[in-house]
Amino acid sequence: MEECVKDRVAVSALDDQEQQESANPGQIDGLRLADFIHENMEQIVGEWESFARTLTPAATDMTPLALRNHIYEILAFIVSDIKSPQTSLEQVEKSQGKKEKNPVTSAAETHAALRLAGGFDIDQMVSEYRSLRASVIKLWSVPNTIMKTQDIIDLTRFNESIDQELAESISHYTKKVSYSKDLFVGILSHELRNPLNVISMASQLMLNMGTINERETMLAKQIIESTALISKIVDELLDLTRARFGSGLTLIRTPMDMEFVSRQCVDEMRAVHPTRTITLGTSGDLKGEWDKARIGQVFSNLIGNAIQYSFKESSIGVTVKGATDEVLLSVHNEGVPIPPEKMGTLFESLTRAITDTGEHPEAVNLGLGLYITKEIIVSHGGTIDVTSSEENGTTFTARFPRAV
Repeated sequence: MEECVKDRVAVSALDDQEQQESANPGQIDGLRLADFIHENMEQIVGEWESFARTLTPAATDMTPLALRNHIYEILAFIVSDIKSPQTSLEQVEKSQGKKEKNPVTSAAETHAALRLAGGFDIDQMVSEYRSLRASVIKLWSVPNTIMKTQDIIDLTRFNESIDQELAESISHYTKKVSYSKDLFVGILSHELRNPLNVISMASQLMLNMGTINERETMLAKQIIESTALISKIVDELLDLTRARFGSGLTLIRTPMDMEFVSRQCVDEMRAVHPTRTITLGTSGDLKGEWDKARIGQVFSNLIGNAIQYSFKESSIGVTVKGATDEVLLSVHNEGVPIPPEKMGTLFESLTRAITDTGEHPEAVNLGLGLYITKEIIVSHGGTIDVTSSEENGTTFTARFPRAV
């Protein structure tokens, strides 16, 4: 009985809807959203331009053409996207950002590049899309006060299209900003090398002349040490920009013995840190074709990192082991374990762990060491991973194929 009553209520509701549609044919049978956008393009673009004009100071002296940049192409994409067939799976993939990217630069990406060049910040660019969304929905809803199921579907597709264009613009904008920063760092680092070399050579010449007193000698040595430290930072920044620009690090492969390099690097680190115990264990065949200078960087960075983030009284263990097709380098230290949430970004540039309780907690650290270390290892065709716990300490393990 109850089910019959529900059925009658549902039929009655459908009858009421059909009567309402018949009584209001102009409202119910309004333009589909895609057709509305196409036929009202000028009004929509006009509202876009009016809003963009408020985004000062960048928009203050811009022409209407510059303010409207690529909005027609963006709207054309939205119209085409709404009208195109789409399966449920495709809709899910699009909503999750998994839709395959077209290799051709989109209107949204070009718009982002021009807005960046014009001085718009990313918040202002995002606000343009928010304004566009609100403007289209407001204009379309006036003649469509009562919406059918298809209208709801069109509105959903419209929002998906706007979100896709917005995501492309944001991604392209941030990539351009990142590229500009890397380019600036690369140019700055390159230009710093010559004056640093001059300072270092002049200081060394003063020492060799032997005509300065004890205090002047001490100051000259401090200058040499300081320029060497700055030069190392400059080299790291140059390595960073090479890696970030996609050209990769330059390698000069030659036949070499990893045991010889490991002993040389460990001896150097012992001399720099005379209060610390650094052990070295080697086994197996350690010969292969690698870049000797770059391998030295890996040893230096990993051992230096272990010293910095270990307890002062603990020892650092370095192990180099030859396997059939590769050589494994492990550096172990005892200290505060790396937080799990930091593991995912440990090898990214300009990041560092916050567990610095080692020998030089106050030392300046740009967070480039591990990033560059990974880039060197990857350039050799190898891998690096890390384990860290209170019970077993922290161990970085790098794998170097003998040849690629």
